[in-house]
Amino acid sequence: MNAVNGRMTWGKDEAGRGKLPVWADLFNDLMIDFWCGEMLWNTSMAEFSAYRVGGTAEAVIFPLGIQELSLLVQGLRKLDVPWLVLGRGTNILVADEGLRGVVIILGRDFCSMERNAQPDGSVLARFKGGCSMAKVVKWCTEQGLSGLEFAAGIPGSVGGATAMNSGAWGGQIGDVIYSVMIMDSKGTLQSKERKDIHFGYRSWNEPEEMIAVEIVFRLNKGDKAVIAEKCRKNVGLRKKQQPTNVISCGSFFKNPLPDKPAGRLIEESGLKGFKIGNVMVSDKHANFIVKTGEATAAEIVGLMRHIQNRVWRHSGIHLDPEVRLLGFADL
Repeated sequence: MNAVNGRMTWGKDEAGRGKLPVWADLFNDLMIDFWCGEMLWNTSMAEFSAYRVGGTAEAVIFPLGIQELSLLVQGLRKLDVPWLVLGRGTNILVADEGLRGVVIILGRDFCSMERNAQPDGSVLARFKGGCSMAKVVKWCTEQGLSGLEFAAGIPGSVGGATAMNSGAWGGQIGDVIYSVMIMDSKGTLQSKERKDIHFGYRSWNEPEEMIAVEIVFRLNKGDKAVIAEKCRKNVGLRKKQQPTNVISCGSFFKNPLPDKPAGRLIEESGLKGFKIGNVMVSDKHANFIVKTGEATAAEIVGLMRHIQNRVWRHSGIHLDPEVRLLGFADL
């Protein structure tokens, strides 16, 4: 890593992580005039995944703000380098073969929070997409803002939770969205109101390359103690019903029907506690695939397929993964 006019460039792999991709020099030339963020070459994605597995990405980049993110996306588009955006890595599984192109992570400069009172008594709470859901819920509780209690205990970033329309206990992110600032694959920003975003089950139904860079929730003023108690109750229910102190990515499969949750279908198929190597169907909640020791992404996918096949044979229902599968050529 070298300093040029106060900016950081990468002309070689000084971390000793292997040969740089063929587009590295072109990237350096294109980015040198504006790039201030951090960048890692040939980095193991296990460092950025809750599962702690996965091969290397050609580059992992941490832009410092929305303008830099936009210029980065534009530059990668010019170079025809593939890219994707990650939140906190709590809902991904990266192939052992790794990923081509760039993984973009919205870091500390995408973590601001603010509130604006409205004439109708509600409050618009604005968050950058890189904020963790834990910090968002904590901040709202401290501010006496009600509406996100259902999200207590949901992992990941608020941008990722928006794109997934994460939910629990009958609530979901789309229910409290006021607007979302979205960046497209050309680096262009567009603000969309709730009525223009077609939230579905675990999806906001936007193209995959769209990035939620800023999220605004419409919340209500409430009693801090009451809000905090609701959050504590929801976190307690999670700990009671779901495995804790284990390595997992949360619920692995989408619930195919409201009255047929994935966990029940898996349990009825006789797979609760089933184990292949060091990956196992949780004996506490069957919709969690947990690691019990060193394992590979291929082993986790192997257990995923075994579950899908068994449930299909038992109930005629196909389970779709809720976890994002990245870099798997045959999936």
